[in-house]
Amino acid sequence: MWVCSKLWRVRTAARQWRRLLPASGCHGPAASSYSASAEPARVRALVYGHHGDPAKVVELKNLELAAVGGSDVRVKMLAAPINPSDINMIQGNYGLLPELPAVGGNEGVAQVVAVGSSVTGLKPGDWVIPANAGLGTWRTEAVFSEEALIQVPSDIPLQSAATLGVNPCTAYRMLMDFEQLQPGDSVIQNASNSGVGQAVIQIAAALGLRTINVVRDRPDIQKLSDRLKSLGAEHVITEEELRRPEMKNFFKDMPQPRLALNCVGGKSSTELLRQLARGGTMVTYGGMAKQPVIASVSLLIFKDLKLRGFWLSQWKKDHSPDQFKELILTLCDLIRRGQLTAPACSQVPLQDYQSALEASMKPFMSSKQILTM
Repeated sequence: MWVCSKLWRVRTAARQWRRLLPASGCHGPAASSYSASAEPARVRALVYGHHGDPAKVVELKNLELAAVGGSDVRVKMLAAPINPSDINMIQGNYGLLPELPAVGGNEGVAQVVAVGSSVTGLKPGDWVIPANAGLGTWRTEAVFSEEALIQVPSDIPLQSAATLGVNPCTAYRMLMDFEQLQPGDSVIQNASNSGVGQAVIQIAAALGLRTINVVRDRPDIQKLSDRLKSLGAEHVITEEELRRPEMKNFFKDMPQPRLALNCVGGKSSTELLRQLARGGTMVTYGGMAKQPVIASVSLLIFKDLKLRGFWLSQWKKDHSPDQFKELILTLCDLIRRGQLTAPACSQVPLQDYQSALEASMKPFMSSKQILTM
């Protein structure tokens, strides 16, 4: 999710930030709930004090970690990816912004180190992921409330666990919530090599759906096409091929898609709309081109197409924590069956965050940067 017009301040994330006290000894309000005699632990975290270019505003700082309260959980972060939403949040143009200063990162997997006396659902050794965005995962350790975490099985690959809570969830919900798709139906999407795109390919294949996957042309297009097809993509075409008149013959051998998934906007989204079957739906979940979605009046009138949007954070607000946990467990089952793997990843030590941030913002970057602690 790249562009949202309304900024929602995250009070929960701000409270979590105040649990990390600057090493200088500055104490915020949250510190009063902890024992004054406890020796604070030092942790490292990627912090930004104002919005701007991530390469310039993010700093690696030493912070003090407050003691664990009754309903709190102390965790050691294992791995945390750099997602487009993380970059947008630091830049200040995302739909949900924590109060500053803030620790970067919305996703990741951690291992429970200690729990408070009132914690009943977690124990040391458990793997957990954030329940919501804005928690701040780019750090070595943290203290969170139990309700801010969701347990995940520790028998799935580390990279899968670290990248489980955002992109696969978005992919699954978009495939399930907008059209009543049946095995054999087709789905078309752009940004198909993105984290969401790769998850869409795999989940769709597991559901018996056929996918048409649009990508930008590039020097290694054949290599990319082969990789996406190895995940289950039926067709991989470039933006240029999508615009050719010959596309009208494409659907002689397969049904026109009833669902289009748009992460780009601009001309790319217009072309997706042109390929939809009558009554079909295009769901927009990102705007990589930073251009508006332009829909033909004739397509809306004569084909009765529907334009929708999806934001996982809003889906969580509209559903219970148990429903999100059920979604996570459904995806874990796909992972165990080998039907859902993590996107291509490059693991980068936390101290090398500058190179990871720069790589994550390069065009045609097919490898997701994952910070390891």
